[in-house]
Amino acid sequence: MSTLRIGVIGCGMIGREHIKRLNQRLQGCKVTAVCDVFEEGARRGAEIAGEGTKVYTVISEIVNDPEIDALVVTTPEVAHFDAVIEAIKAGKPVFVEKPLAATADDCMRIVEAEVASGKHLVQVGFMRRYDRGYRQVKALLDSGEFGEALIVKGTHRNQTVDESYETPLAVFGTVIHEIDCLHWLVNDDFVSAQVLFGKDTKYTHSKLRDPQVMIMKTRKGVNVIVEVFVNCQFGYDINTEVVCEEGVIHMPAPSVPTVRKDGNLSAPIEQSWIGRFLEAYDAELQEWVNCAKEGIVTGPNAWDGYLAAVTADALVKAQETGAIESIETEEKPAFYD
Repeated sequence: MSTLRIGVIGCGMIGREHIKRLNQRLQGCKVTAVCDVFEEGARRGAEIAGEGTKVYTVISEIVNDPEIDALVVTTPEVAHFDAVIEAIKAGKPVFVEKPLAATADDCMRIVEAEVASGKHLVQVGFMRRYDRGYRQVKALLDSGEFGEALIVKGTHRNQTVDESYETPLAVFGTVIHEIDCLHWLVNDDFVSAQVLFGKDTKYTHSKLRDPQVMIMKTRKGVNVIVEVFVNCQFGYDINTEVVCEEGVIHMPAPSVPTVRKDGNLSAPIEQSWIGRFLEAYDAELQEWVNCAKEGIVTGPNAWDGYLAAVTADALVKAQETGAIESIETEEKPAFYD
């Protein structure tokens, strides 16, 4: 297969960005069809994809188009389940933006459907694993040079959010990335979750506790501590540090110029996730394209999506109870070993 023919389901902001990425920056693929429940949205996506792009408003129709080899799902999360299940039934590779589905139960149903199909078809869009800094930390940890990981500390800071962003969204929309990426870094699953609230910033609102400190423990006893501060005012600030038996690994910041001017030594801080992880999105989807042609999945899979959903549910429960909540998952199918 020289060119992977891709159908994009969901033509909102992320969908349109991925259409541009797939057709303008990546190799070996082309978006040849788009789908959105709103025909106007689908046509906007088709304009970006280019002349001859097919337009659909029904998910099953684009999935079962014989001229489509693989699917990219960027709908609102409530529609992820139907799109992914249809792709599995059709035996087509599918890349779905996080989360895998709206509930942990639906994630498990996707896992069961994929296992029953006998084919590895599903990849979840946890792009942190493709960031250069995270990959460098992962390589150092896997080398064994630093001994076992003991503590992982992270920050997820955002400049500001509007009043539609409420307390649970700090889990589902924000730290969901750390849930996946940090368990991948230490190669261990989470068994408990806790959320600590303290003094709120004056920039928050009545339905959002901000900042929050989220603490997760892994099976091997690694403590993972993440500060989530979504009204920090100064920019988009992502950091990770791993304390090991024989050293400490700190994730490098993206390369930016340091300037000396007007009596100050300074460096710019990224203002949004779009710029911070642009290269990671490109690397993620290029690898998926290459793997889809080979019929394999090497990135975050459906089981990873299920684990993230169960962990997120535990964190939200911990927000509500103030207690340490256990994280209990089904037994991992040998299919994902």
